[in-house]
Amino acid sequence: MQNIPLRIIDNEFNLLGEVDRYSSAQIGISWSDIGVLELRINRYLQHADKLVKGNIIFPYNRLDQAYIIRHREIELDENGKQTENWSIKALSLKTFTSQRLIYPATGKTHESIKGNVETVMRHFVNTQMINPSDPARIFPRLVLGTNKNKGPVIEENSRYDALHEKLKELSELHGLGWNIELDFKNKRFVFVVQEGKNLVANQTGLPQAIFSTEFGTIEALEYTESDLDYKNFAVVAGQGEGVERTIISIGNSVGADRYEMFVDARDVSEEDEEGEPLPVEKVVADLNKRGNEKLSEHAQEIYFGGQILTTSRLVLDRDYSIGDMVTVRDNGWGVTMDTRITAAKIIYEYGKRKIEVVFDNDKPTFISKIRREINAFKYELKK
Repeated sequence: MQNIPLRIIDNEFNLLGEVDRYSSAQIGISWSDIGVLELRINRYLQHADKLVKGNIIFPYNRLDQAYIIRHREIELDENGKQTENWSIKALSLKTFTSQRLIYPATGKTHESIKGNVETVMRHFVNTQMINPSDPARIFPRLVLGTNKNKGPVIEENSRYDALHEKLKELSELHGLGWNIELDFKNKRFVFVVQEGKNLVANQTGLPQAIFSTEFGTIEALEYTESDLDYKNFAVVAGQGEGVERTIISIGNSVGADRYEMFVDARDVSEEDEEGEPLPVEKVVADLNKRGNEKLSEHAQEIYFGGQILTTSRLVLDRDYSIGDMVTVRDNGWGVTMDTRITAAKIIYEYGKRKIEVVFDNDKPTFISKIRREINAFKYELKK
């Protein structure tokens, strides 16, 4: 199998060249987070000199899988000597959102929005990157795609959160994906919100997608379940001191099945923008929301991952896509689960192509665990 051609453009959408004789390419796609493309290529090959920081690469005709080069280096061999290969790392265009915080509107303590999930996500992108109050914060060529009003109605407040983290959080909580795609015709970057298809075994409206070694649709399946970080009961503390502090509890587990955690939510306001007290039910609702968000970070952890057979009857982007709900089954383990495909890695190496997929969530890394612990304290800074 031949390598897929990778096209190279600059940020003005000028086509600079195309490479397909690289040693290897790993194209990482994420439903809720930022994907990574890693490339190894001989530096003397045609157009390899165009693979510089700031240029954009994408698989042939895949305008929804574009990556901006953020890092390159000359590889070293096992003896520490320089090779003839560039090692390139590019991040999906979603990384543009990591360049912005969420500033509150002038005169406001928080940036607030109520609407369906897609409208909320678009609002944060629009106010922080497309039409911010400070022209210096405008991100060139970025526009919003069509609003299809996906997701339930929610209310969100933010104060100097990283925009990328807020979009990731909303995506994981509500199952919607998001992306920044290329609009070659109009030379624009387009922010879109996506919704996966329901392809699970017990539905009949669409062809089913069942990943199982029994059915010959997956080659290797990895399964992990863990309660090491599990919590199911939250004590959420709002504003006030001592016995005057507003405290609520979330959860109904008892006895040995109860795992408690404390959530410091003193930043949840009890006053409106004019300094008037908010209704008690509004404060309680906001504390409930905060507590449920923290509990979701400590849910029972189940991880499925696998490598798709090269001869699988289920073909990526034909029979299923990133973001779709599918069924994963292993009769030997006695495990069947309906889950979302949240990430994939397409690997071209040594003339072969293979696909690795992640179902629901990937295993937490040491870095992600540390980041979560740091985030637990971030609300202390928002006063």
